Formats: sequence, C-alpha cells, structure tokens
Amino acid sequence: MAKNKKIRTKIMLIFAAIVLLQAFLFMPVPYYLEMPGSAESISDYIKIDGKKDKQKGKYMLVYVSICQASPASFLASFFMPFTDRLSKSELLGDSNAKEYDMVQQYYMDDAVNEAQYVALKKAGKQVSRKYVGMYVMSVAKNSNFKNKLQIGDVVTAIDGKHYNSSQEFIKLISKYRSGKEITVTYLHNGKPKQAKGQTIMLDSVHRAGIGITLADRTEVSSPIKVSADMEGIGGPSAGLMMTLAIYQQVTGLNLRQGQKIAGTGTMNSDGSVGDIGGIDKKVVSSSKAGAKIFFAPNNPVSKAEKEYDKNAKTNYQEAVSAAKKIKTKMKIVPVRTFDDAVRYLEKNKIN
Repeated sequence: MAKNKKIRTKIMLIFAAIVLLQAFLFMPVPYYLEMPGSAESISDYIKIDGKKDKQKGKYMLVYVSICQASPASFLASFFMPFTDRLSKSELLGDSNAKEYDMVQQYYMDDAVNEAQYVALKKAGKQVSRKYVGMYVMSVAKNSNFKNKLQIGDVVTAIDGKHYNSSQEFIKLISKYRSGKEITVTYLHNGKPKQAKGQTIMLDSVHRAGIGITLADRTEVSSPIKVSADMEGIGGPSAGLMMTLAIYQQVTGLNLRQGQKIAGTGTMNSDGSVGDIGGIDKKVVSSSKAGAKIFFAPNNPVSKAEKEYDKNAKTNYQEAVSAAKKIKTKMKIVPVRTFDDAVRYLEKNKIN
C-alpha cells in the first residue's frame, strides 16, 4: 500500500511538473515581443499587368516580427538584442488582436495604392487617384461614437461636408468646441449610414475631436494594372520600397543595378516619405538578407517629439546606430522623398 502511494505521489508530481513546464513555455502573458522579422523580395507580392519583375536583383520590403510572449520567452527577451517588450495596451490599445490585424491590413491596402499612384505618376503613365474617405482604425472608450462606428467603417463626410484627407478633417474638427453635436456619414460594409454624437476633449492633444483614429482610403485607376497579394503582411512601412519596385518595372530602368536594395518608410501621395517604427530591427533583417543599401526616412524630429523625449532621433539616426551595433557593411542612405531614393540609385554605383 505504502509503495503504491509513493508511486502515485511520484506520478502526480511528475504530471504537475509537466503542466508547470508547459505553462512556463507556452502560456500567453499580456505582453508582446517585437523583434527583427524578415526582408522579402517585393516581386513575390506585386505584379504589373500580371507579370513579375524579372530583372536581376531585388527591392525588399522589411517587416518586424510580433508575437505574444510566454513566461519563458518574456524572460529570454532580456538577453535578445533588438527585442522590445510591449504591453497589450501599448500594442493593441482598445482593440483586440483580430482588430489589430485588420487595421494593419487597411494600412497596407492604402500603402499599395499610394505606391502605385506615385510610381506611375513619376513614370509619366496615365493614373488617377480618388479620395474615398477615412478608415476608422479605432474608437476610444469615451467617444460618443462608441458602438456607432466600427473598425473598418469609412467616414465620407462630417455634417455633409466631404474632405480630401484625414489631415483636413482633423484640422477642421480641432476648431470645434467640446460638446458640439455633429453628424458623421460613413460606409458600413459598403452601405451608406449616418451617426450623430457630440465631440469630446482629447486629452492627449488638448483639442476637440470625436475620439477615433483614422487612415485615408483611396482608389487608384490606371490602364496599367498593379496587383498585390501581400499574404498577410500589414502596415504602411513598405510604401517607399513598393513605389521603387513598381517604378523600375514600368520604366524598365535598371536602378538597382542587379543588387539587393532594402529600406522602409511610408509613401504619401506627394512623394514624401513618412517615418516608421522598429527601424533598428529592419536594419538587422536587411543586413542578414544581404542588402547592399538601406533607405531610411530622415525627417526632422518634431517639437512635440522633443518635448516627449529629449533624446528623440530621426529614423535615419536610429538606423545608423543599429548598423554600427551589428557592424554591417550595408550602407544606410537618408531620404525624405521618393525622388531622393531615385536620384541616389541613378548617381551611385552599388556594389
């Protein structure tokens, strides 16, 4: 009897140890790890008139890897270079993981459109761009439009007025007093609807608003058909590199000189390149992939950023710092516009 009891106790202890080990290794905790991801050839995702870019070399889009931490991976992350730990609220805000992925896909859809528009326009090809409205990316808990607007809805007008950009909308709304009732016209699953509610005071920016974050939704038309299957890759940061890839393919120019060219930055319709996050991780991934150069946004640090962080750096400065840490031979090239990147490739031999 005593022997059997010892055996049972031993089995229970082993079982408990296995359960605890599995929990330590696999149980999700409310933190996410952001680390270097991969650098992939854009020609694997984008086709022009149904054809892939077959010229030698590659333009590469670079993305960071984000995964939910377990107790084991969270502890290990302190010993992993270029790995950041983000709380659930820091990464997702008021959204859940599914909504976050949806938002990132909206950003990518807009990035493809802007890349197509800028590339074809710069190449002298026929192209037009229509501003449809603003994607709803999130709705604050204290917004009077909570449970009225949903992520993915497209705001087309405020009080009957259509805007040409989300910035134009924000500029006007900021002049309103808190508590002003407005009517929002929007598309839900493609169907027009309206919602009424009052503006609120946005503490983070000290102005009135309706408590939603927005991203532009555009439509681009051209006889030249650009198709993109991004296979789940989201976010806006591949804009610059997609623009370069489309531009080279439609012009036939050999700008990349048969080499691997990486970089990052959003693409705006005027050809300017916007800042992004996680650039240090993208430098690491690009270097591992064998890129010869890496384009990095070099926009001045804003006054607001300096007030928040006295040591704030430009994307370019962050990229240079990361490159020095890993001792890469890859050249970091600062850009503010699409034209800056094209001029660099035209004037410099890459080897």
